[in-house]
Amino acid sequence: MRNTINWFELPVVNFERAKKFYETIFEIKMEDSMMGPYRMGFFASDGQGVSGALVHGEGYEPSDKGAIVYLNADGIINEVLVRIPKAGGKVVVPRTPITPEIGDFAIFLDTEGNKVALHTPPPRS
Repeated sequence: MRNTINWFELPVVNFERAKKFYETIFEIKMEDSMMGPYRMGFFASDGQGVSGALVHGEGYEPSDKGAIVYLNADGIINEVLVRIPKAGGKVVVPRTPITPEIGDFAIFLDTEGNKVALHTPPPRS
């Protein structure tokens, strides 16, 4: 098994608002489409690692409780943290060191009320 996690889904109430939030904080363009009864907005992937999507549909309810997904902010965590409040989210744990070998993390609430984390590894030598 290469990765313990291979896919994640963030529930959303207002799809357009959530999509705009993530496109703004990461400065990306998310493709979206209907997958059965669910509208999904896809995070970019190189096809080799973990990716995921925003999902709107029955049974998908945002929450700040439960599992936390850590999104890759490798080398851009400070920039992303500055964009979060401007995009309508809230930083709840600022950039915080984990260990010198692992790097730093931060936690935020998105526009839908999901608690999500960012991770950046330590600088490369």
